[in-house]
Amino acid sequence: MRFLPLCMILTVLSLSFCAQKEAPSPAPVVVTPTTPTTPTTPTDTAKKLVWSDEFDKAGLPDSTKWAYNIGTGTNGWGNNESEYYTKDSTNARIENGNLVIEARKESRGGKNYTSARLITQGKVSWTYGRFEIRAKLPKGVGSWPAIWMLGTNIEGAGAVGWPACGEIDIMEHTGKELGAISFSAHSKLLNWTLGTQKTYKTYIDGVTDTFHVYSIDWTKDMIKFYVDGVLYYNVPNDGRGVDYYPFVAPQFLILNLAYLKIYLIFFCIKLLDLLVKMYFLKYINNLSLYFLTLFLTFLTNCFKAFLTTLLNLINLIFF
Repeated sequence: MRFLPLCMILTVLSLSFCAQKEAPSPAPVVVTPTTPTTPTTPTDTAKKLVWSDEFDKAGLPDSTKWAYNIGTGTNGWGNNESEYYTKDSTNARIENGNLVIEARKESRGGKNYTSARLITQGKVSWTYGRFEIRAKLPKGVGSWPAIWMLGTNIEGAGAVGWPACGEIDIMEHTGKELGAISFSAHSKLLNWTLGTQKTYKTYIDGVTDTFHVYSIDWTKDMIKFYVDGVLYYNVPNDGRGVDYYPFVAPQFLILNLAYLKIYLIFFCIKLLDLLVKMYFLKYINNLSLYFLTLFLTFLTNCFKAFLTTLLNLINLIFF
């Protein structure tokens, strides 16, 4: 049996809260996307560690801290991914002081891949705090590791569903864009279905070769996103209520490694985008240069899609 060499490895997870009464919030910090701030330690003067997992016991993840989503998420929590999530040790295990989440090429439940999606839902949840996760990300076209959070009111009594429950993406990385790290916040008014989500993407060297610390500082006034102590992005509470900033209620943590086969879809989207632009531009005179630019852009995107698909096939056949 062949398996994909796609592993997300985590060494430490910790959560701390302020031990003192929270001071009045400073004015929102505006972070220029292309120029992250210098490395800093978040400035609260007193923190108390309230939860952590050091992954220091070999075997399966600690069942007092972690549960699993099993299956494909067709009941509402999936993202049209290509894997079947299991609780098998081949997909999630602790070894050498690390939590390893591994995607494998094997058929299960109508999918051609298996992986794991660990959750603290039903075990523990939090409102506010500093979250830190030290992780090394997988290298492989199609991989989609994520460290993220969802509101506990996504289901159950008083459920509001997604995106009203709120989603905090501490880290997302897709294998088709090596080194690209994304941070996001989703809510009823801020989400990808409306094209209004708060998202920032940056490029960080060595995310698949070395460990980096991904963290957030979350308060009632703002969520700040860090990598290795460097502040990259923030999402402030602008006072528009929970439809905009639902991050005033408990959230649980999710660690997962998805696998996506989406490259032909990207090709079709690029083609449709070009055709739509050409349709509207035909009503404008003297735009031959624009048509040429669009055509060249289309060819470039086609070539990139071809190379990405080729790399994906090589990865599947030889690795």
